[in-house]
Amino acid sequence: MDSKLLTISQASEIIGVSIQTLRRWDESGKLSSIRRKKSGDRYYRKDDIDNFIRNNLKDLFRLAKSWVVNELESGLPSVFYCQDISVFQARLIRLENELAKIKKLNKIFPLITAITGEIGNNSFDHNLGNWPDMPGIFFAYDLNKRKIVLADRGQGILTTLKKAKAELSTHQDALRVAFTEIISGRAPEYRGNGLKFVKDVVTANEISLFFQTGDARLKIKKGDSVLKVKKSAINFRGCLALIKF
Repeated sequence: MDSKLLTISQASEIIGVSIQTLRRWDESGKLSSIRRKKSGDRYYRKDDIDNFIRNNLKDLFRLAKSWVVNELESGLPSVFYCQDISVFQARLIRLENELAKIKKLNKIFPLITAITGEIGNNSFDHNLGNWPDMPGIFFAYDLNKRKIVLADRGQGILTTLKKAKAELSTHQDALRVAFTEIISGRAPEYRGNGLKFVKDVVTANEISLFFQTGDARLKIKKGDSVLKVKKSAINFRGCLALIKF
């Protein structure tokens, strides 16, 4: 066999998706295999696998969005997936180390790491034991393009904050509260306070943030004094965030 060809099991391990997902992708043309005429076994060119991963890296936000609205089912490459908070924290440390090497970010890289940590930790803290379908979060970054993407398929901010503010009825109201109001520190009312810290950091530095939960979305950047929450045509249960710097 050509040394540059991979078995379907090897390709599955490299990309981080199941063999069943690779078979579906092959049938749909998303990632084609080479079929042996006699056995029918699937093989993959190593170059094709490498290109597939690189192409996904080019549009992290699109990939995260596809996952959070369930278009990818469970087929998320493991390089982008943190199944528990310990994996997320380890990758967050690696992000900080890489940010520290960029001279232009020497003053704000700890803040970028901090707000990334707040958003990611919120996903785990607020969905602990209550993940609706798939636990864990999407977490990836492209330092060349100066962006970080996070997403989860959790309960969403409205469901989380209704435990402390039962009067909330829309995702727009919940998102506004999460980013602007101080909530009591008693469990479970402490939920959501970290996003106020995120807003304060973003509006004081050369950082921008897109955040969506349910059908509510917002964009904030340095100097913004008014939080503008808008309704989105796309509605999903969890959260999706894009940090640019």
